[in-house]
Amino acid sequence: MILFPAIDIKGGQAVRLKLGEMAEATVFNADPSAQAAIFEGQGFAYLHVVDLDGAFAGESRNGAAVEAILKTVKMPVQLGGGIRTLAQVEAWLEKGLSRVILGTIALRDPALVRAAAQHFPGQVAVGIDARGGKVAVEGWAETSELDVLEMARRFEGAGVAAIIYTDIDRDGVLAGINWEATLALARAISIPVIASGGLASMADIERLSRPECQILEGAISGRALYDGRIDPEAALALLRGVPA
Repeated sequence: MILFPAIDIKGGQAVRLKLGEMAEATVFNADPSAQAAIFEGQGFAYLHVVDLDGAFAGESRNGAAVEAILKTVKMPVQLGGGIRTLAQVEAWLEKGLSRVILGTIALRDPALVRAAAQHFPGQVAVGIDARGGKVAVEGWAETSELDVLEMARRFEGAGVAAIIYTDIDRDGVLAGINWEATLALARAISIPVIASGGLASMADIERLSRPECQILEGAISGRALYDGRIDPEAALALLRGVPA
């Protein structure tokens, strides 16, 4: 069970959004690479990074900040936001990313995702962001009519490493993970699922450690780590099965 600390980058800074609204951004660290080093020092094993500006623009906008993170930490890093072509996927993997997350393009061009997953086995994940159960794209600015499960099933057997499922209605507001929807998705597909959006407290970490949640690859935590609601040492110990 992997607990992924999240670094969302806007204007070169590490921020957290509220309900996916770019206007509701709180800066937590002006230096994302320094924040990455903090997370690595706390014992986290895998880092989740999002280029927020890139997600809206459809192209990389915080590449320098991401590259600085890759040069700073040794732990694997996965990145989403504005990656829309095979050439971009390849370029980022060559720079040292362990996994690329494809979101908007997964809805617009699923064939490209399948091709990327075949070209780069184990290094391509699909980000499915949902608002009201429907897939949202373009940095969450647009909501489609496509159901989350319908989209996820498009990639069965394609070699996708993971589905990162975010409930936008819970993101950044510390409302708790949408366990029902997340676990239902994980049970319905064979692709590993990572929970995202709303992880709020050590109670959520305890829930994550239960047998029913072992079907998940892990969960992503942002605001709750930054504001101290989740203690890294205790959380990692609990997920390792070691008494805190």
